[in-house]
Order: sequence, then structure tokens, then C-alpha cells
Amino acid sequence: MKVNIYYGGRGLLEDPTLYVINKMEQVLTELQVEVHLYKIYEQKNTISMLPQTMKDADGIILATTVEWLGIGGYMNQFLDACWLYADKTALATTYMQPVVMSTTYGEREAMVTLENAWEILGGLPCSGFCGYVEDVKEFRENTEYAHIIEKKVETLYRTISQHTKGLPTSNQAVTRSILRTQQLELSPQETEQLSKFVSDDEYVQTQKADIADLTSMFRDMMGKKQEDGTNEYINDFEIHFKGNPEFAAKYLFMIDGKEKPLFLGISGEQIDCHYGKEENIDVYMKLNGNIMDNIVAGRETFQRAFSVGDMTAKGNFRTLRTLDEIFTFN
Repeated sequence: MKVNIYYGGRGLLEDPTLYVINKMEQVLTELQVEVHLYKIYEQKNTISMLPQTMKDADGIILATTVEWLGIGGYMNQFLDACWLYADKTALATTYMQPVVMSTTYGEREAMVTLENAWEILGGLPCSGFCGYVEDVKEFRENTEYAHIIEKKVETLYRTISQHTKGLPTSNQAVTRSILRTQQLELSPQETEQLSKFVSDDEYVQTQKADIADLTSMFRDMMGKKQEDGTNEYINDFEIHFKGNPEFAAKYLFMIDGKEKPLFLGISGEQIDCHYGKEENIDVYMKLNGNIMDNIVAGRETFQRAFSVGDMTAKGNFRTLRTLDEIFTFN
């Protein structure tokens, strides 16, 4: 028989839970049980790996101390890791005995929390115990308390050796019917590998650096794409411009998908083409990007697009017709 003890306190010298688990370890050793003690605070950087140590255990003891409120951060992290990375098939046959000692109020609530958590994880509960300790020295020297602890350990031993069954609980029913979280369908081997990656600080930092690099790369790509978008059509108009010394006009294109309108300022042989709002416009035009693509590619003209309704316009229509004369798109 193998029993693992997981201690979720902070390891303080005056912690009564340390005395209790040491006493339990002695009794289990006398019963010829293989015992392994895991102090979670000593493995706080690899907590995600701890659930893998339960795979070959017949029973476990979750021991923690209530110092001010609840079961404490280390034990919470351990239970979270069990939910994420533990082999649920192995947990289904593992007995758990909760042990909670308190130097303040709340030991019973903390013990119930451990019991509920283990049942929701799918494990087998075992009768635990809790207690309030005002004077640690007096608690250690009290033989009656030591006898109670021994009896509780014997209960755990009998429960495991006899494979004692319990009545169904609502926690188990809720777990089967309601608490269906969206989790990756991983094999126990894949889950163990994932927990190794999570506990590897160097791997995690490398992944964060890779994500940061990818984010920067995509940001640059989006920025470049946006920059390219702001120059779209400008080169086409400048290259195909055919000036007329006696002609001057201002055009404004509202193109679907563009945040800013495209301005064309014609003054004789000079052209001013950019994205942005301007005043004193002679002709306002509205069209979508596909129609503008066809026009600058020479497959369509401004006059035809306006005639068939692909482009709407407002302003001087004689000035509108001049567009096809001063821009020779082939």
C-alpha cells in the first residue's frame, strides 16, 4: 500500500499541521505502508507536476492549515493542477483523507472544501478530521489528541485496504451531469507532458518570447498593409495623368472600405493626389473598391461607371466628364 501526503501550509515551525502529519507518517510506517510526504511550498514552481505523483498511490492525505481564511494558496494551486493535469482515471480509485488544523476560525469549512474538491475531481472520499489549536505546545503534549490522530490514520488504512464504498453524493452527480468544462481531450501521457511544459519556467518564458515576436511581426505586417492601403490608387493617378494647362478642378472620391476620401487636385500640368478631406470640391464621387480597380486598370471609365449607376456623383458634371480626358488608363 502507498499513501502520499500533500502539505499545503507554509512550513512554519509553529504550524500544528506539521506535528499532525509527522504523527500520521509514523503510524502509517508502523503499518508497513509506503509513505511519501510532499511539501507543496517547496515545489511551488513545479506544482503542475505534482498531480502525476498520485498515479500509483492507493490513498492520499491533503493536509493544510487555516491561518486566516480558507485552505490557503498552495493547496488551491495544487487542486487547480489536479483539475487540469491529473489522470482522472487514476483519481477515480484513489482515496483522500482531509486534515485541517486551524489557529483561527474556519477549520470545518476548510475540511468540507477539500472533501468537495476531491469528489468533484472524481476521487473517493475518506473520513477526515480537523481541529482548532490555541497553544501548539499543549497540543503536542496532549496524549489524548495523539490517540485521536492514530485512530484516524487507522481509519484511512482500513478504508483503503478494504476498498470501502460510500453512498452517492450530490457532488458526484453534479460532476457527471453539469460540470462539463471545455477541456482538451488529452491522453494521460499527453496531460503529463503538458504539465511538464507548464512547470518548465524556461519553456514558458520561451513561449512568451515567441508569442511576443509573432505579435510584433503581425503588428508590423498590419501596419505595412495599412500603410500600403493609404497609398493605393495614388500612383495610378499620378502615372496616367495627362495635364491640360487650361484646366483646373478638385475631385473627392469616397471609396467603400477606406477611412479617408481620396482627393484629386488638378491645376494645369500639376496634380495633387492624397487621402484626406479638402474644401471647395468641384465633384464628389462615391464608389466601391472593385469599380475603382476596374477604372485604374482600364476596364472601365468614370463616365460609364456613372451612367450605369456603379458610381454616384454630385457637382459639376462637365468637370466629371473631363476625368476620362486627363487620365488615360489603358
